[in-house]
Amino acid sequence: MKTKHLLLGDEALALGALNAGLSGAYAYPGTPSTEILEFVQGHPLTRERNIHSHWSSNEKTAVEEALGMSFCGKRAIVSMKHVGMNVAADAFVNGGMTGANGGLLVIGADDPSMHSSQNEQDSRFYAQFAFVPTLEPSNQQECYDMARHGFELSEQLGIPVLVRLVTRLSHSRAVVETENEPMPQNALSYPKNPRQWVLMPANSRERYRQLLKDFDKAEQLSETSPFNSYTDGADKRLGIVVTGLAYNYLMETFPEGCPFPVVKISQYPLPKKMIGKLTDECEAVLVIEEGQPFVETQLRGVLDRTGRIYGKLSGELPRTGELTPDSVRKAFKTLCPSLECIKETEILPASQVTKPRPPALCQGCGHRDVYGALNDVLKEYESPKVFGDIGCYTLGYLSPFNAIDTCLDMGASITMAKGAADAGQHPAVAIIGDSTFTHSGMTGLLDAINENTPMVVIISDNLTTGMTGGQDSQGTGKIEQICLGLGAHPDHVRTIDSLPKLHDDMMKLFREEIDYPGLSVIVARRECIQTARRHAAKKK
Repeated sequence: MKTKHLLLGDEALALGALNAGLSGAYAYPGTPSTEILEFVQGHPLTRERNIHSHWSSNEKTAVEEALGMSFCGKRAIVSMKHVGMNVAADAFVNGGMTGANGGLLVIGADDPSMHSSQNEQDSRFYAQFAFVPTLEPSNQQECYDMARHGFELSEQLGIPVLVRLVTRLSHSRAVVETENEPMPQNALSYPKNPRQWVLMPANSRERYRQLLKDFDKAEQLSETSPFNSYTDGADKRLGIVVTGLAYNYLMETFPEGCPFPVVKISQYPLPKKMIGKLTDECEAVLVIEEGQPFVETQLRGVLDRTGRIYGKLSGELPRTGELTPDSVRKAFKTLCPSLECIKETEILPASQVTKPRPPALCQGCGHRDVYGALNDVLKEYESPKVFGDIGCYTLGYLSPFNAIDTCLDMGASITMAKGAADAGQHPAVAIIGDSTFTHSGMTGLLDAINENTPMVVIISDNLTTGMTGGQDSQGTGKIEQICLGLGAHPDHVRTIDSLPKLHDDMMKLFREEIDYPGLSVIVARRECIQTARRHAAKKK
């Protein structure tokens, strides 16, 4: 018997993993992946089975911890947003080399259109680079079903499996049918070939040869995957290769059924035989995929000059941003203007009824008071530069504060400020949040400590991971001790409450430490207004 649930794509994948015998979930919060671990944390099965479900310090540590659980034969998932894959890349790529023992799913949630991200990178390239199979669900039901399938595929091949989501799937809801009885967890068991888990050159050379053979097996399994399909069509002028979520836009374009042959891909490596059949039968091929032209590039090839492959690279589909039913419909209208169903459909421009509103720091947020005091102090200096970081406080770039000059990636505020100070920039100020500091700011601070670089690091501590909804911050209650433990001078690790009434005190403190010819760390602390409200409501 099955039960129906209304679930986000993130939640469906998490529930699928729980019902497939999950033993551990690891993650660092990042939109649009955050709800995966949150769902595991809140599920009754997690408490019943003592499933690990704590936040990790960053994505790299999360992958390594999940690999440790896989080494012991247990099933694990690790989830992150797409730019988190950059942080985890060392562990992820080498995880392909060590392989997996218990099933291991690495979930990368991509963000086309950059709703809350620095770029539009496509996680499928990481899987190809690492020789790791990929699953790309097209709907919430496939999110659920692919969890079990992914664990089984991982254990069959002895390799981690990447699950690629996109924002529109992660954050939309649909009805999902689930089993009532969850599978048992795997028992402890250890790798049959422990040599492959020690990546010394002699072992790695042997393991790499095996990985290539296993990847060939993965390609064969893609040909018979229940998530890949070939659907014939009467009109052979065009063949369609469509991946993941984009399949829905194709179906919306042709609600009565697509007249063209279609290859739907939700499991990689590419099913070459299936695609070969399509290209042999059709005059041309349109590739519809969310994200970068990953499949189109492989089909087109460097030497292809036939002009038979259409998609993002040829301009029929937009190269940037998310796909929409309208953009897919427009591609068909361009390629096949005689199609009656396309001719009759009016493609409307974007609505002008609502206008986008830029985000802003919450009223009552401590970051506001830090920027207010910092801006007032920096007026006293010639050409001050403030190096920002990833978090709520990045909004200090916008009006009315206009307070930061750079924002690159997690932790880069400290290291970029150090490089600027090394170049002779003064003042060089870094501003970073507490969660970002423990994610990837500590090593940069150690560099600055070792050289006593003349710069100021402001850790704006709101006692949570605020930007993604208030998850636990690894450094809560320990920030000053961490800085002192790294070797910062005790006289120049200073703390102040970032309150409006202390504006003048903050200005005085900032001025003193900017004028100090060495490294200073200032912890400006005030609880996030949103988490403070939740805590107050709980007390009531």
